[in-house]
This record gives sequence, structure tokens and C-alpha cells, in this order.
Amino acid sequence: MTAQDVAAVRAAPVAGTRTILANARLILADEVVDGSLVIEGESIAEIDPGRTVPGDAIDCGGDYLAPGLIELHTDNLERHMQPRPGVRWPHNAAIVAHDAELASVGITTVFDAMRVGSNISEARSKYGKYARALSRELLALRDRGGLRISHFLHLRAEICSETLVEELAEFSAEDRVGIVSLMDHTPEQRQFTDTKQLRTYLSGKYAMGPDEIDAHIQFQKDVSAQYGALHKREGVKRAGELGAILASHDDTTPDHVSESAGQGVGLAEFPTTLEAAQACHAHGIAVMMGAPNLVRGGSHSGNVAAKDLAERGLLDILSSDYAPASLLNGAVMLGEIWGNMARGLSTVTAAPARSTGLADRGTLTIGQRADLVRFNADHGAAMTRGLWVRGHRVA
Repeated sequence: MTAQDVAAVRAAPVAGTRTILANARLILADEVVDGSLVIEGESIAEIDPGRTVPGDAIDCGGDYLAPGLIELHTDNLERHMQPRPGVRWPHNAAIVAHDAELASVGITTVFDAMRVGSNISEARSKYGKYARALSRELLALRDRGGLRISHFLHLRAEICSETLVEELAEFSAEDRVGIVSLMDHTPEQRQFTDTKQLRTYLSGKYAMGPDEIDAHIQFQKDVSAQYGALHKREGVKRAGELGAILASHDDTTPDHVSESAGQGVGLAEFPTTLEAAQACHAHGIAVMMGAPNLVRGGSHSGNVAAKDLAERGLLDILSSDYAPASLLNGAVMLGEIWGNMARGLSTVTAAPARSTGLADRGTLTIGQRADLVRFNADHGAAMTRGLWVRGHRVA
């Protein structure tokens, strides 16, 4: 038995245990119905209509009961690693805090985004290597049963770097890498077509002056010219070798999307324009947008609004990006925009499960993993009231 098997046994509910969640609004694949759900062991065993509350049941009091949320791209772990500029937090403590925060807002599966690809020649490097060491610590905690929810790796392969090939080579198929995204932050293109936003970011986050910013931008452009084409090829190749889903990032033009389609991309993270989102759907690529964009009413970077894509039927998946609590709130907002709560919640449950090949979760279906979130949405913001992972209550 492997360490992972031992951890699974420790975390699993006792065989034969039975939990009834009654008087709930069950969010099914296509509709919301009043009823109860029965958990046996770690799976959904029964789904029954009606508001009857057996004596041994948990009375949900009319709250929603949905599949646990699935988060595909979050930078939240990095925030726990560095809670303030210049402050480094112990990794294990950061991982545990990150895991608990996600559980508190209804997330039961996460693909933790970690940057691979550093710059080692720049005098004041912003991007040091960390993903391999951090992921080892995360996976060790997971294998010891030290985490509440299910964790996979999402490698953010930075094209505009010097060490991407070497850093990707440190990962293997045993590392549970679920997504490799091709991230190209070269100035004057994609997200930073207008470098004004980049200058604001560098000034605010790293306290860089105008001359430093100019030097940094030129350095990044030089690195991209030297390594960009090689790194795109290597990112695509390694995603295949790792068995990971390939994602694009910040597609801005139809040409970007055509390139992504030719690389085998199945998921587009945060396309920045309406035209790019339309092109993604034309190529059969799922569009993921940031829930903070939706909750705030627009992009903080001046890109296309998630609501505009939703209203045009061009939004498939939500990600919390830098704000975990936005995921459930964003899904509820989509339910209100579309007049269909089941459709809204599918953007954070069934759709991300389908896009990453997770066939055992994402819907309230008999036989699926009992990854569940109970929440209330009657007070202007979704409030999590309970969370179950593989039938075991964790929050």
C-alpha cells in the first residue's frame, strides 16, 4: 500500500456510515428541486424529492445543496506564502491555511497554480524558482492526510523566462499535474498590450521606479525573443508527457486562439477580448473567466467583462483567481443573470470537472463522490453552511 493509499484510508469515512441531508434545495444538472440526499461511505447513495426530515437527518432548513466547487486556477497559495511584501511564511503553515480557506468557501477540489520558469539574469529578479519545492511539501501533506480537500497541481509555464525547460523537467507523471497553462507575459502583448497596467502593477507590488520598470520591460522583451518559441514547444510537449490538460492564458486576438487550437489547448483562461472568446467557442475551446471580474462588475486590468461574455453565452467556467470567496458568489450571480441556478453552479462544478477529466465528481448523481457544499444565498452574498469531502464533513 502506498503512502497515498494510507492517507486515503485515514481520511475516508468509516465503511457503512450513513448521513442524510434533508429539507434542501438540491442543485441537480438541469434543475433545482426540494429534497434530501443520502451519503453512504464516501458516495452519494440516494436522492429523494420532498421536504420530509427523518429523525436522524441533518435539516438543511431550505439551504442549497450543490456539488463541491472545483477551482482550476488560483494564486491563493502564493498569497499565504507571502502575506506581506518581503514576508516569507513557512510553507507547510501556508499550505494548511490555504487549504482551510478554500474549504471555508465551498471548494472541495483545487488545482493549485504554481509558476514554473524563472529569470536568473535580471539584477532585481521578480520571479524566483519555487514550484518544485513547494509542490513536494504540498503532496507530502496530502499523502499524510493533512489536507481537507482534494489537491492537484496546475503548472503555470511562463514562456517569458530563462529556465522553463529545466523547471518543467523536474516534474513527472507521479506528481498529479492536472493542468499546464502557457503563460506569456511579454510586455506589449496579450494582457499587457498597453504597458500602463504593467507599470502600475510593478510600481505597486514591487515598489519599482520608472527607470527600473523601463529596464525590466526591455529585459522581458529580450528574454521572450530568445526563448519564446522554444518554450511554447516545450510547454506543449511536457503537458502531453505529464498527462495534463493544456490551457492557454490571456488570448487577445483570433490569431492567438488559432495558435492555441493548433497546440491542442482545451481550456482558455481569461481571454481578454470578446473576439478571442468568440474564436475560442468556434474552435471548441472552453472559456474560463475570473469570478472577481464578475463580482466586481468588470476587469481590474481593463479587459473584457465576464458579465458581457456570460450574457452572450460565451462563459463556460469560473475561477476564483486571487479571491477564493468569489467562486461561489460568482456562480450564484450567473444563476441570477441566466435565470437558472443549476446552470450558474455548473460553471464551478460540472464544467470544470468535465474539462479536466474528473468523471467522479461535479454533479449530484448517485454513485458520485459525496463532495458537497451546503450554502445560503438569501442575504446578498453566498454563505457556506457545511462542506463534505468524500462523505466526510470537513467544514
